[in-house]
Amino acid sequence: MSKTEEGEVCHSILASARLFALLLHVDEELAEAARVGGCLVDGGRLHRGDFERKPRGALTTLGRRARIRFSFCCSNRECRKRVTPPSVRFLGRRVYLGAVVVLLSTMRHGATARRQARLHELFGVTPRTVQRWRRWWRERFVQTPCWKRLRGLLRDAADVCAFPDDLLGRMRGEGEERLVGLLRLLAPLSTKTAGSEMVR
Repeated sequence: MSKTEEGEVCHSILASARLFALLLHVDEELAEAARVGGCLVDGGRLHRGDFERKPRGALTTLGRRARIRFSFCCSNRECRKRVTPPSVRFLGRRVYLGAVVVLLSTMRHGATARRQARLHELFGVTPRTVQRWRRWWRERFVQTPCWKRLRGLLRDAADVCAFPDDLLGRMRGEGEERLVGLLRLLAPLSTKTAGSEMVR
C-alpha cells in the first residue's frame, strides 16, 4: 500500500460515524456485562458512575454519549468500590481514541515533513507522539498480560517489530471490521488494573 493509499484508508475509517457508533455499541455491551456481574468486592449492585471524556482524533463529530466513559460504583455505602469495564473506544486515560492510536501506529512508511504536518492538522498528533506509540507497541505492549493472552491465540509467531500492523492484518474482514476486532482484543488495556499497560 502506498503512502497516499495508506493515508486515505486511515482518513476514511476515522471519519466514519458508523465506526464510532459500532464502538459505542460494543462498549455498552461491555458495560452491561459488568453491571450484571455486580461489585467485584462484595457482589453488591452497581450504580452508574459514568464520566465524560474529551477524546481526540475522530474525524467525525462525536455525540455526547460517544464521549462518555461507562463506569459504576458499588451501591453498598461501606464499599463504594468503582468498577470501570473494558472499553474499545478508550485506551486507559489517554486522550487519543484507541482507533487513532492503532491506525496511526500502523502507518509503515516514513513520515515526510508534509505528511507530519497533515497528521498534525487532521488529528492534532505530533510525530513525536506517533513515534512514542510505535515504541510502546514494540517494547511495553509485549510485556503486558494482554499480549501474553493474545500470543497464546496465534497460530504462528508474530512480528513484534511490525505491531500493531501485524495484529491488525490477522483480523478477519475489511477495514473497520479488522479495527473493531483488534480493539476488542485490546480492551483489557483500557481498565485501571492494566496500569502500565496503557498507551501514553
